[in-house]
Amino acid sequence: MMQKFFNIEKTSEGKARTGELTTDHGKIQTPIFMPVGTVASVKTVHQRELKEDIKAQIILGNTYHLYLRPGMEVMKEAGGLHKFMNWDLPILTDSGGFQVFSLASSRKMSEEGARFKSHIDGSYHMFSPEKSMEIQRQIGADIFMAFDECVAYPCEYNQAKSSMELTHRWLKRCIEWTENNPELYGHKQRLFPIVQGSTFSDLRKISAEVIAEAGAQGNAIGGLSVGEPEEEMYRITDEVTDILPKEKPRYLMGVGTPWNILESIGLGIDMMDCVMPTRNARNAMLFTWQGVMNMKNEKWKKDFSPLDEFGTSFVDREYSKAYVRHLFVSKEYLAKQIASIHNLAFYLDLVKVAREHIIAGDFYQWKNSVVPVLRQRL
Repeated sequence: MMQKFFNIEKTSEGKARTGELTTDHGKIQTPIFMPVGTVASVKTVHQRELKEDIKAQIILGNTYHLYLRPGMEVMKEAGGLHKFMNWDLPILTDSGGFQVFSLASSRKMSEEGARFKSHIDGSYHMFSPEKSMEIQRQIGADIFMAFDECVAYPCEYNQAKSSMELTHRWLKRCIEWTENNPELYGHKQRLFPIVQGSTFSDLRKISAEVIAEAGAQGNAIGGLSVGEPEEEMYRITDEVTDILPKEKPRYLMGVGTPWNILESIGLGIDMMDCVMPTRNARNAMLFTWQGVMNMKNEKWKKDFSPLDEFGTSFVDREYSKAYVRHLFVSKEYLAKQIASIHNLAFYLDLVKVAREHIIAGDFYQWKNSVVPVLRQRL
């Protein structure tokens, strides 16, 4: 008998739940945070550190970036992204939609797809739903995303509506292509469609219903965390998770801060990703159970205590705050590596502890007590 893709283990008094995803590259305990490995690498971090120290269970690859470099010829000859980057655990790829959206000045949208100019050499390329599916087949991620259009915030109602409707039409083409083209590397790939509709409740409701009806094995919520207030993000997430099927995993794309993650879990989200832990790490910002630390601050200059006494990573024990501050002030590459490993390990610890509290039955009480502490500046 084929194993079920998603199994819900424990539900709480609210929407928070724990579960397990089963892919051909291993199991994923949810709720989970997924480090972003844009160009087949999580910036400044070795795959070994990701697996053994950070305890990542699944990472992301980026369709747009991998398509441009190294290109699909290299990807296919390597045998897909898992083999290319020597990562034998699950991978999720985005559709390239968000990257194309962020190239606003050099892209042209049509019913067919998006024509865009490469940020590398200025060459022109076309992403259609079929092309996005084909590239993601060649990358070979365990979970891959339907090609969608993401609108900026704020946007006009009619713009959000027509964009959402285009995303729904594109989804049909994505599903059709996927059903007619076999997997390439002998492992199962699962397509997740994406709910759109900006911050308009009625559009989100329509989109969530269309996405739910598509009958995919998991569903995603896109177009949030693009500049809207946190309260709006939570409101929309709450409304959408009311509609998306409870028995399937729900992935909130591109979110976010440690407190965003805990609030989202409380609203029924199972999977999240964000560049924030690594991007902020490279700018000397560390997230901890005590709050947020700016490692360039003078106050750490003579603080020889461990980087983070509650941290789970080797960097937290082996380096002092004073030393890491010195590395940042001196613009040493090692500073970025240490900070990235710390932040990612913290994010994975955060979802692990959240999971433990859902199982224990006191998640909301715990979340409400811990969120104000996570937000404070040290």
